[in-house]
Amino acid sequence: MKYFLLAIIFTFSLFSIAQAMDSVKAEDETKNEVPQNAPSGESKWYYGGTVGFSFWNDYTYIGIYPLVGYKVTPKFSIGGKIGYSYYNYHNTDLSTNNYGGSVFTRYRVIPQFYLHGEFVYFSYEQQTYDLQTREYGTERNWVPFILLGGGLSQNIGPNVWAYVEVLFDVLQDENSPYEGWDPFISIGVGVGF
Repeated sequence: MKYFLLAIIFTFSLFSIAQAMDSVKAEDETKNEVPQNAPSGESKWYYGGTVGFSFWNDYTYIGIYPLVGYKVTPKFSIGGKIGYSYYNYHNTDLSTNNYGGSVFTRYRVIPQFYLHGEFVYFSYEQQTYDLQTREYGTERNWVPFILLGGGLSQNIGPNVWAYVEVLFDVLQDENSPYEGWDPFISIGVGVGF
């Protein structure tokens, strides 16, 4: 519960900062602007995600992470993701299914660069080994992450963007399956982003 509260506080903090920055900029822009009554027609919603896969000698990985976001202002957005990943470890004939979700905020500094903050809560089925029976097993743990970082995006078509982002887990939960400060690197496509 404390991680959920941290995520809410973090989200609203970023929202307040972005709102203040946008309102100051909007005041400056409207001083010299001629009013326009035509609607923009651009949707405030966007969607996209990433698909991951890896086929090594030791394991096979397949993952899918769709997202949906809402542009609160032209530069600031909030959204959510769900995710699923499958691992098959060849040397143990063990397979695991991981799933979870997240809420995120993004602030576009310039059209090609954005800052990103995200609270993730993922259920990992982790491999265990019993020394007495000498058998492998699994144990399921819900692991929280607070990811901070940024990304680069490039328009590749009408209202379609390709992006790459690098995020770091600043929470470092003891049940995390990841090593220390390893970055989370994602490459994906968004529509309306």
